[in-house]
Amino acid sequence: MPGEPNAEFPPPARSLAPLNPSPGLRSPLPEAPAPLSGVPAPLLQVQALRKEYKTGRGSLVLFDNLNFSVFPGELVAIIGESGAGKSSLLHLLGALDAPTSGKVLFRANDALDSHAKDGHADPIDLCSLPPNLASEFRNRQIGYVWQAHYLLPEFTALENVAMPLLTREEDRKPSLAKALDRLSEVELADRADHRSGELSGGEQQRVSLARALVTNPRLLLADEPTGDLDHRTSEVVFSLIERLHAAHRLTSILVTHNPAFARRCTRVFQLRDRRMEEISPKIV
Repeated sequence: MPGEPNAEFPPPARSLAPLNPSPGLRSPLPEAPAPLSGVPAPLLQVQALRKEYKTGRGSLVLFDNLNFSVFPGELVAIIGESGAGKSSLLHLLGALDAPTSGKVLFRANDALDSHAKDGHADPIDLCSLPPNLASEFRNRQIGYVWQAHYLLPEFTALENVAMPLLTREEDRKPSLAKALDRLSEVELADRADHRSGELSGGEQQRVSLARALVTNPRLLLADEPTGDLDHRTSEVVFSLIERLHAAHRLTSILVTHNPAFARRCTRVFQLRDRRMEEISPKIV
């Protein structure tokens, strides 16, 4: 990502592994307190998160002691200057990278944790997952949309959308049917047989959004999803994100430099001077 220290991190489309559900994917933190009755448990909890890189000139600390929670159904914006560590943070929240220290706790559904009690599964520490379980987790629980679409040029739009299902060895015919449903939701069913080079920038990003949702994830992560688009197309794509966020009952976290889009989110966090601060959407 431009301006971020880990811009070379591989795109998520390549990181989905063909794994079957694993009964071992459960929390190493069984002592976590249960939520109070009637109070929703956070889907995502960040605890004392620190990320630093070793350089030839010493250590570069992106952020330190970050603590915040994201609750089910929220649409959260993360804002901040270029280089503040927003994309790096998103990689940590999506189990794509490991922090220097701290925890990212995700409250998985019952399908991932057979020891769920009272309707609530124990939270999983994403930072402690071994690579194979982290890959399975990403494929089944998280949808990703990036500033670059990362569509595979040799495949059609329909095949690109179905790819997260095909990589976990689901049957091709039902996978393509699910993919076509998602393309219909982003109003691109008539472009299903087109390759990425035959699509406009806005269409490519809409295909990327359809791909992110084809696995029915609980969490959507979007890193500058409109950053490469013109004003009109950006509005179309962001409005789609809003609509699909509600329709699929998602929890969504997006990085944006667009204050107008941030104001339309449930909550806004600003990453500045290595710290995270929650601000009112009205003052962005």
